[in-house]
Amino acid sequence: MNIIWTPEAERDRADIWDYLESRDRAAALRIDALFSAAVAQLADFPMLGHPGEIEGTRELTPHRSYRIVYEIAEDTVWITVLIHTKRQWPPERS
Repeated sequence: MNIIWTPEAERDRADIWDYLESRDRAAALRIDALFSAAVAQLADFPMLGHPGEIEGTRELTPHRSYRIVYEIAEDTVWITVLIHTKRQWPPERS
């Protein structure tokens, strides 16, 4: 399977990095490595995560504080969101 991070998910990852790195660089490195390892597993095991809150998505929790939301389309895993577990997901619609 191919793995593609959407621009939104890449931005989420960068925001998490910036937040953690400004407080504890070692923690930022550890968490980012967890994200990389979890996503790498999806290449071989795309059904690893559980069914997501939004129909058609799956979710993987590489750390108790973060969830990776993804979709599977043909031979590609699309990483759509990387979000802290305390944040509202899915977002409320207005």
